[in-house]
Amino acid sequence: MGNVENNDQDLDTVSVDIDDAETDLDDVADDEPEFLNSGRGKGSMAHNDLLNAKTLDATQLYLNEIGFSPLLTAEEEVYFSRRALKGDEASRKRMIESNLRLVVKIARRYINRGLTLLDLIEEGNLGLIRAVEKFDPERGFRFSTYATWWIRQTIERAIMNQTRTIRLPIHVVKELNVYLRAARELAQKLDHEPTVDEIAAAVDKPVENVEKMFGLNERVSSIDVPVGKDSDKMLLDTIADEESSDPETLLQKSNISGNLEGWLSMLPEKHAEVLSRRFGLRGYEMSTLEEVGKEIGLTRERVRQIQVEALRKLREIVERNGLSGEDLLKG
Repeated sequence: MGNVENNDQDLDTVSVDIDDAETDLDDVADDEPEFLNSGRGKGSMAHNDLLNAKTLDATQLYLNEIGFSPLLTAEEEVYFSRRALKGDEASRKRMIESNLRLVVKIARRYINRGLTLLDLIEEGNLGLIRAVEKFDPERGFRFSTYATWWIRQTIERAIMNQTRTIRLPIHVVKELNVYLRAARELAQKLDHEPTVDEIAAAVDKPVENVEKMFGLNERVSSIDVPVGKDSDKMLLDTIADEESSDPETLLQKSNISGNLEGWLSMLPEKHAEVLSRRFGLRGYEMSTLEEVGKEIGLTRERVRQIQVEALRKLREIVERNGLSGEDLLKG
């Protein structure tokens, strides 16, 4: 399997073992919430019985096993994610186990793209693990919203890295996939292979763009060759540094940063103040929910509620301006 960027953990060492799913949580906290002792999540089918079902393939076995892990309520999600951030391994595992079905749901969308379903799930699990490590419940988002972005990123990178001789940037792969999907749909409707002109018309893009993308999809070249017939410059010398952000990403980040003050001013005053104090905007230092509450005379819970509402409104403003609200979720 390909390496996933910024992931130094091997899936084999962190993959969820269903035998250990009912981890003893007695030592997690003295004042455990009621839901920890409610019995949720105990499978009705013995694990040994499952293993004896020899007619099931590996994928079906895996899907049956993860079915034993219950989904977390919003309350449980906040509880376990807070403890996971503090280094509690049992809570970290609970967060992972309870969201394995989300990985499968997302992975199914990428079938027939060069990797088997199990490989897609494996890559998606790496993204899930990364999301658990970085998720901050105090921001007010549900974990599934945050994790979906990481799961999709790791799966798409794996497809890109393992099915192409030359790696293409993620945003290029996504655009190419739009054209390929349109081509498949047109082929079914028209009963013949669509032309570039027909594809361009279907996706409302210039013909030149579509031709360029299809060229990237097919072309494999040596990078140790001259750029031109009479040139001394090698193709290798013209390739961009992978460590630097692509212009589109830089532009989007610049647009968000440059317009943030104006967008904040479009929010109710209290909403803008909470976001500014929480995330270090407008000259404030970053503060916890409790600290913000003390500073403006509100309870911690009330500050959290205002933050959730403010972030929702801010995402809507960002997306109305043609940018991605997902950038506000990246930790």
